Amino acid sequence: MSNNNPSKSTSKILIVDDQFGIRILLNEIFQKEGYRTYTAANGVQALEIVEKQAPALVILDMKIPGMDGLEILKRIKMKTKEVKVIIMTAYGELDMIQEAVDHGAITHFSKPFDIDDILDAVKKECPL
Repeated sequence: MSNNNPSKSTSKILIVDDQFGIRILLNEIFQKEGYRTYTAANGVQALEIVEKQAPALVILDMKIPGMDGLEILKRIKMKTKEVKVIIMTAYGELDMIQEAVDHGAITHFSKPFDIDDILDAVKKECPL
């Protein structure tokens, strides 16, 4: 498959959250904006998608059963330093947020987040 528009890879977003409702909500919002979206419910799925699809941005929940968000972040960054990662957490755990930033996360949102705020952050990092 030839890719005539290399900038199109910049419009790929991966949404990683174990909560189905949040994945669907964010998926719909970003698709409506024109992004190509992928979703993953766990770390194994997320890492497979990062490897196969090379998204420009990952929106990553920190509290995921099994491989937690911090471990997923570290493994994503081992595969590719270029990908940008925005983290979400339901708990205002400053130590986890700081550690995520130390490992390459660009910003974070606390749940419940404002949709417009997260949309603005994504548009800033991954303009269409």
